[in-house]
Amino acid sequence: MTRATTVRAVLAVAVLLVSVYISLTMSPRLGLDLQGGTRIVLQARDTATVEADRETTDRTLEVLRQRIDSLGVSEPTLTRSGEDRIIVELPDVQDPRQAAEVIGRTAQLTFHAVDGPAAEEPDEKPPGSDPTADPGSTADPGPTADPDRLTLPDEQGRALALGPARLSGAGVEDATAGFDAQGGAGWSVSLEFRKDAGQDWKRLTGEAACHPAGDDRRRVAIVLDEKVISSPQVDPSVGCRAGLPSGATQITGSFSADEARDLALLIKGGALPVPVEIVEQRTVGPTLGAAAIDASARAALIGAAATALFITLVYRLFGALAAVALAAYGVISYAALVALGVTLTLPGLAGFVLAIGMAVDANVLVFERAREECAERPKRSLRSALTTGFTKAWSAVADSNATTLIAAGLLFFLGSGPVKGFGVTLAIGVIASMFSALVIARALTEIAANSRFVSDYRSVNGIARPGAVRTWLVRKDPELFRKPVRWLVVSAALVAVAVAGIVVRGVDLGVEFTGGRLVEYSTSRPVDVETARDTLAAAGFGDAEVTTAGDGDLSVRTGKLDNDGEHALRTALAEEGGETTKVRDELIGPSLGDELRRNALIALGVAVAVQLAYLAVRFRWTFAVASVGAMVHDVILVVGAFAWLGRPVDGIFLAALLTVIGYSVNDSVVVFDRVREMWGANRRTPLDTIARRAVLQTVPRTVNTGMGALFILAALAVLGGDSLADFALALLIGICVGTWSSVFTAVPGALVLERNTRTPPPAAGKRKGKGSARGRAGASRRDPLDNGARV
Repeated sequence: MTRATTVRAVLAVAVLLVSVYISLTMSPRLGLDLQGGTRIVLQARDTATVEADRETTDRTLEVLRQRIDSLGVSEPTLTRSGEDRIIVELPDVQDPRQAAEVIGRTAQLTFHAVDGPAAEEPDEKPPGSDPTADPGSTADPGPTADPDRLTLPDEQGRALALGPARLSGAGVEDATAGFDAQGGAGWSVSLEFRKDAGQDWKRLTGEAACHPAGDDRRRVAIVLDEKVISSPQVDPSVGCRAGLPSGATQITGSFSADEARDLALLIKGGALPVPVEIVEQRTVGPTLGAAAIDASARAALIGAAATALFITLVYRLFGALAAVALAAYGVISYAALVALGVTLTLPGLAGFVLAIGMAVDANVLVFERAREECAERPKRSLRSALTTGFTKAWSAVADSNATTLIAAGLLFFLGSGPVKGFGVTLAIGVIASMFSALVIARALTEIAANSRFVSDYRSVNGIARPGAVRTWLVRKDPELFRKPVRWLVVSAALVAVAVAGIVVRGVDLGVEFTGGRLVEYSTSRPVDVETARDTLAAAGFGDAEVTTAGDGDLSVRTGKLDNDGEHALRTALAEEGGETTKVRDELIGPSLGDELRRNALIALGVAVAVQLAYLAVRFRWTFAVASVGAMVHDVILVVGAFAWLGRPVDGIFLAALLTVIGYSVNDSVVVFDRVREMWGANRRTPLDTIARRAVLQTVPRTVNTGMGALFILAALAVLGGDSLADFALALLIGICVGTWSSVFTAVPGALVLERNTRTPPPAAGKRKGKGSARGRAGASRRDPLDNGARV
């Protein structure tokens, strides 16, 4: 065993031991879509005097943190996203109405003198009655017609005329709820003000004390969001102009414990620096997340077992060793996710499972290269052929993984919410797969190659003889690209069919891109779709779209619907279906829907531009343009297929589409890498002949790696349920059309472009070292165990 093999083996064992330790001692951090709970995204808005920048958003976040902590939610998470957004995650919260109400009180808290009863009742609108309002928004009340005289109802509904605001909630130092057991006063709220605000409070209460007891003018109104949350009378013991000092203020009344705590919370946390608007709200039931984890685990086990069995059958012993490396990859990538504290979301879990199927790619490239070396020089040692296979496959492995990493990066930077998790897990999976293939699998196969038994019995090792597919193709030697335009016509016809589907059937954009609300319910009694539609129409929800989802569940999609409206909708369904449980709930404001739709188009455009730039640097411009053309061809076909099938296009579909882009370019890179190598070595051979030979040599790799991913995706499509079925379907279609286009769209496109270019063929690969070309060629073919000495 050489020193390099020893180093790889020691490194592999060390990394595996650390990974096993991390996997056994640390738990993964699950996203809300897997553990269940509510996720709310808030958008900070500018006011006439304050800009919603990073600083004000951070201060708003801290105020909201105080409010959320008071709800008693287990381990809530609040983080700022970008300059002016706040993400609130509330584990195990299934009914977000209370949280949304507490969070949504966004106007600044103010204290007013009461001028007396109002001359007429205020004109009120019940919450959610404005048809033009965003369902999740809490708009800034803005200026009133007469800012010096407000008319608002008190706690009992009596209209009061209020004077101008005398101080704001920013002056409140603290507000606490307490119970006076000795004095018998019950629950009360104690107030403390900051220095200057305390003087303002003392003057305000001193002026109110000048009026007789029982007079409305002896009251002080505390107003939040154009609503009087408390209007206490100043105690008769307080003299005129004396006022109440800051530390001696108590609001008493017939409060329950919850009412006192809520009032203290609103007074203490009511002063937000800027108003906020709920632009996204997602709720996932705990059963849905548990089912997704269980389904993904079963799909991973079945798909990985099928992939391991397949590569073992194809590559015999070396395939079995690659399967061992594949198992090691699963442990390493899982440990990396846990150690880095990555939040594992549903799309991220799907990315983790998918990466298992894609992890065999590098091994297949190496083994196919080694087979070629053994076929060209049958008498060379197995170790030498394997080493050459790793060397020659490196450029294709690096380029194909780089294109996948580009797609993962775009998902992370341009994706939203859980889709970012898919980008992270995909990137970690790519890096871990390269380590498992180039370190673990290489160490195992090199140790096996040193065995005399493995070397002597060529049918055992799996690479000493060419595969059946390669042998059949070489014997047939079909003239694939005699007329490349014919293949381009076929591809154009497929694109035309896809475009027809997009135009005729239309693309069913999910609620994530259109805005609105999508709720999935589970009922104790079966309810058919027509009955559910009639029930909701009778309850005033005539525009609701009702479809089936999962195992007899109902999916209801509406336009603008606030939390109270959702509760009324669920109550209406319960009349027909009995106990009705909310399985999933997604609310997307129209502004965020427009933004997500715009970001999706930007992501696709950036993906095309970045892949084109990368390929133009690594290959000839003709190869780059042909590869990107095939990639666009694949994207159109996948979108067209979803249009014809009537499947929704949402954020998870976008993640699948960007993965298809990476996979499509990956396949094209492998083919063009071989074309470049063979053309450089045979510059006078016609390019169509070179392309034909390159395709025939790389088809086994394309088929074998595609099968690994197909096993995983088929398992996800069958076992993953509705949550992952569309994701798996998009990738299944994408891998099939990507395999086709890498051969019958990219290569013919490059041949047509090369007819009109005068760029000379690529130069033969240069090798380091001095001496004649013959000597250098001989050195490059030398067995690693041969020191070069001759007698």
